[in-house]
Amino acid sequence: MPPPVFRFAPSPNGHLHLGHAYSALLNFDRARETGGRLLLRIEDIDATRCRPDYEAAIYEDLAWLGIAWERPVRRQSEHLAEYRSALEKLSVLGLVYPAFESRAEIANLVAARESNGSWPRDPDGVPLYPGDAKSLPASARWRLIDSGVPYALRLDMAAACRRVPGLTWNELGESPDGERGTVAARPEAWGDVILARKETPTSYHLSVVVDDAFQGVSEIVRGQDLFHATSVHRLLQALLDLSEPAYRHHALIRDADGRKLSKSDCSTGLRELRAGGISPAGIRMSVGLG
Repeated sequence: MPPPVFRFAPSPNGHLHLGHAYSALLNFDRARETGGRLLLRIEDIDATRCRPDYEAAIYEDLAWLGIAWERPVRRQSEHLAEYRSALEKLSVLGLVYPAFESRAEIANLVAARESNGSWPRDPDGVPLYPGDAKSLPASARWRLIDSGVPYALRLDMAAACRRVPGLTWNELGESPDGERGTVAARPEAWGDVILARKETPTSYHLSVVVDDAFQGVSEIVRGQDLFHATSVHRLLQALLDLSEPAYRHHALIRDADGRKLSKSDCSTGLRELRAGGISPAGIRMSVGLG
């Protein structure tokens, strides 16, 4: 039986903070406990926000923590053709369609619908796609595409769920509500998610399942903020005939106000903590792994 495979997959769009350290250390510890392998993946598909200096800092911070990983490191920006291939498979199944509304137009559509009552939102609190691009005839779609109008490629969620109903996953950790064991996937709660855009041939949902399958990841250790997104990932795995890993979602490291740490909120980074004199052992203690 092959050894279990774990992965830590940060985006180089800012410096790592304590939340990243906790997840990376959990993966590293699990790999050591089980005699498994630890992979590092750089999720750098967002060319506008990802920077080489942030990527270099990731390697430096992880090494300082005492974390070792296998080489070479997989960088998503070097595998766009693989994501295009997966997207094409879904397109052949008739499960992908282009939607042409801008973000502002979508916001206006949601506001109009909410003026007549509530409008459903996904588990992250974002309104479900409210447009009717799915009903556009093929001729109208191609006319818009040929004219250069920006678009997002969305998954026809209802059709996808009909094709592979009754999905579950094996949860070794737990949801924010304590759900564990065999968990029923509920991808329909996300509506017609975006799989790619005109300028970017993949999304987080699509690339993460392709990467995990290609790298043979057998246990995914990540934060509870991604627990509900696992429903979408299980759906894509089933549609693309990809391997099904086990999942271990862990509690999040939060600030004094109870908010999860975030790069966008400029949460204190490991580099600042290190400059302030904290040791790797101190980091472990501060995240409850001492």
